[in-house]
Amino acid sequence: MSLTVQERIDVVTYRLEKAQTALEQAKGNLPLRYWEIIANRLYYAAYYAVSALLIANGYLAKSHEGNVRLFGLHFVNTNIVSSEHGKLFQKLLRLRLKGDYSDKYNLTEDDVLSLIEPTENLIATVSELALQAISQEN
Repeated sequence: MSLTVQERIDVVTYRLEKAQTALEQAKGNLPLRYWEIIANRLYYAAYYAVSALLIANGYLAKSHEGNVRLFGLHFVNTNIVSSEHGKLFQKLLRLRLKGDYSDKYNLTEDDVLSLIEPTENLIATVSELALQAISQEN
């Protein structure tokens, strides 16, 4: 990746902010019970945080699946983050795809509600790691 140190810091900071915004959007849709939208926003909250972590460490994925793979390879398989976080990120991607594209399945409260707190934990963990990585750049 050919970002300057400042560009990397700026992108990481921006993506972490987007992660928090997407998480708030997911929670804001709870009273409306828009499960597909909530699943979408939970996935994107995790995606922005994970992509910030990857970028902070000099990795760049070219697809959503690439983010999952790089996260697994560099952070889950090395025990920097828990395997539960890796499994959750994969599950959020699957649910987002199902909710966004499936013509035969609608997401339900049971599919989504129990994922909010674990997603918050995933975001907190990877955000802290991303901030640590960019603080070492200074």
